[in-house]
Amino acid sequence: MARIVQKYGGTSVGSVERIQHVATRVEKAVLEGHELVVVVSAMGKSTDELVSLANQITDNPSKREMDMLLTTGEQVTISLLSMALQARGIEAISLTGWQAGMKTEASHGNARIEAIDNGRIEKELAQGKVVIVAGFQGLSPDGEITTLGRGGSDTTAVALAASLKASRCDIYTDVTGVFTTDPRFVKKARKLHSISYDEMLEMANLGAGVLHPRAVEFAKNYDVPLMVASSMEEVEGTLIEEEVTMEKNLIVRGIAFENDVTKVTVKGLPNRLNTLSSLFTTLSNHHVNVDIIIQNQVDEEHVNISFSITQSTLKETLNVLQAAQDELQFSDVTFEEELAKVSIIGSGMVSNPGVAAKMFDVLASNDIFVKMVSTSEIKVSVVVQEIDMVLAVEMLHEEFQLAEEVEELSVTV
Repeated sequence: MARIVQKYGGTSVGSVERIQHVATRVEKAVLEGHELVVVVSAMGKSTDELVSLANQITDNPSKREMDMLLTTGEQVTISLLSMALQARGIEAISLTGWQAGMKTEASHGNARIEAIDNGRIEKELAQGKVVIVAGFQGLSPDGEITTLGRGGSDTTAVALAASLKASRCDIYTDVTGVFTTDPRFVKKARKLHSISYDEMLEMANLGAGVLHPRAVEFAKNYDVPLMVASSMEEVEGTLIEEEVTMEKNLIVRGIAFENDVTKVTVKGLPNRLNTLSSLFTTLSNHHVNVDIIIQNQVDEEHVNISFSITQSTLKETLNVLQAAQDELQFSDVTFEEELAKVSIIGSGMVSNPGVAAKMFDVLASNDIFVKMVSTSEIKVSVVVQEIDMVLAVEMLHEEFQLAEEVEELSVTV
């Protein structure tokens, strides 16, 4: 018998029929003798519908009241799933995030989990019950209901698995696992049997939407094996853990990409030691997140600094820079929109030089101009024209032979 945490996303519980299907999966695990904690999201698009209702009331709803509103979505799901299990003769109980002991920081809309009090869950498990927990929510030190932001249910599930010392955490979604790239864009994308935490974290951070980066961080920090699988199909998923089944000679394991990237260039900054610090501290103080950074020296006294941001933050970024122009002492700001970021990821890149050169050669041979570059030990990211994004992914996927099934061997990453 194992203690397992299962998580089902909004699509997986999007209707009564799908909730019954989830109940069948849970029932099977119970009959196999496992202890089950099940974390669920709100049904289908219900969170979007709640946001729409709020927007019909006011253009500027308070974050506290939005948390009060949005947490009701998960409460609907937990009660319905609990009823479905009880109707099958399986003892089950639904718990909100705060009933399940999820303690968060005092922040609305994007709170982080600070601690978990397992007492109630352990008590219910000891009585032989399946515990159904509302994802995405918790309670702050001052007794306020909070939400965990995007990917919050994934994070809830992994945090509970770590706290409860579960054997693993199964993330059930509408895809059959983690693919070499997004199969909606590249038909030859192949499902990976396994992937390391570090590789998955890079892929999540770089645009792969299968798991939220915060959930992968939790899993890595607490050594929680993750299984990403389909809630609709009975097929093997992708295992995410520290020790993985590496595919022999597969230097690049996956390709992530995202559009809506904008390049901002601040021109004529003074060439001083504190220029970078001053610029990015100013942006950080206004919660502007930047990604790739490039500095070019114009002459002995001036530099230009370029950085990438998401398209949605362009207006705010320009406003912040304009307000700080006298302080920062730059001459002008320009920006370029309709860009995309394409990234190759793989632990094998650490010990295999020349991967970046091959990437640039592939892009150049397909007339794809590289505007910005960022690297780490296990990834290379480039910013290209958005119109070239899919072609770049397809060509790189082919060049690094990611569509091919290859020999595997077990190693420790």
